[in-house]
Amino acid sequence: MNSNTLNIWNCNIIYFVLIIITYFCDPTDSGAVQLTQQNVDTTLAFNELVFINFYADWCRFSNLLMPIFDEAADAVSKEFPEPGKVVMAKVDCDKESSISSRFQISKYPTLKIIRNGQPAKKEYRGQRSVEAFTSFIKKQLEDHVREFKELKELGTLESNKRIIIGYFDRRDQPEYNIFRRVATNLKDDCQFHVGFEEASRQMHPPGQPIIVFRPDKDRSNDLDETYPGSLNNFDELHIWASEKCVPLVREITFENAEELTEEGLPFLILFHSPDDKESIKQYNDIVHNELLVEKQTMNFLTADGKKFAHPLHHLGKSEKDLPLIAIDSFRHMYLFPDYKDIHVPGKLRSFIKDLHSGKLHREFHYGPETDSDTEKQDQTTPPDSTFKKLAPSKNRYTLLDKDEL
Repeated sequence: MNSNTLNIWNCNIIYFVLIIITYFCDPTDSGAVQLTQQNVDTTLAFNELVFINFYADWCRFSNLLMPIFDEAADAVSKEFPEPGKVVMAKVDCDKESSISSRFQISKYPTLKIIRNGQPAKKEYRGQRSVEAFTSFIKKQLEDHVREFKELKELGTLESNKRIIIGYFDRRDQPEYNIFRRVATNLKDDCQFHVGFEEASRQMHPPGQPIIVFRPDKDRSNDLDETYPGSLNNFDELHIWASEKCVPLVREITFENAEELTEEGLPFLILFHSPDDKESIKQYNDIVHNELLVEKQTMNFLTADGKKFAHPLHHLGKSEKDLPLIAIDSFRHMYLFPDYKDIHVPGKLRSFIKDLHSGKLHREFHYGPETDSDTEKQDQTTPPDSTFKKLAPSKNRYTLLDKDEL
């Protein structure tokens, strides 16, 4: 190829690149990136963090927020210009109803975080200002992996935390970048620690990083468990780490109740006295041994019966009746008849199945199915749900139904 032909070829390539840039990147464009059906999947897949404003043009609150969100997007893009790091985006939910449905948007504006393609558990509900948004993004992008310099430091880690430890040769290993991204997604559920070079060399063969899970003190007899999958597969590592970091049985508090209700699953709750550790252990064992098959249909929780006295009152119980177990379906509450029956194999699972089949609701209204019609008329309505009152208010934002405005 002679020099003239090469120059023409190079010019054609440059011209083609300029056309692409002009078509996709308007230099006068600013503010949040407009997501459509054509670019949403690419944007989510190729950016570590995507902060989305779901809005509607007819919504007054959406219109008030838009210039603030756009200004914050400009500030964030200047602060983090690295491609693939962070994008602030917006979705017109009237024009892009499929995206709105995909993320279960029911109120405007709704602000959601997507980390490495995975939606965060809760919406953004902080202050709505340029400063607050940029500060929030900076916090989200902080490195959530703690580095240790010597192995002996691992012996002083908090014993009441679930911990994942990575042993790597170097920080620039591709496997470590995947480990770091998983840590970003699960920072609220686990502590992540890492050692490089001499700090971890004796824990893994050269060139073969290792990741292990260390359980919390409630299961302290368990040894560190080594991750068996591919360290080059984000999804595979994320699934494994999620199963280890998010306990099957969690404690509900006034601080996390809203987040738990947003998961949309009914609660099976052990109410216990503040100093009662034995019933918590028994409940954990039964859930792990008998109720694993129900983990997609039920949230297994423990609650301090002294702090959550109000739900007990609705059930006609008090602190002196602890421990006890109940289901909150977000419509009604149902009391497990006799706490001692949790030790009867299958009894607690049968209680859950009776909720799903509607049997609990029918029996509260009409009595046991074997009762006569006369006896059925004397039954009362089950107590209303208490925990649904801790869910996000449906009146906080503009509702989906425009006709109500």
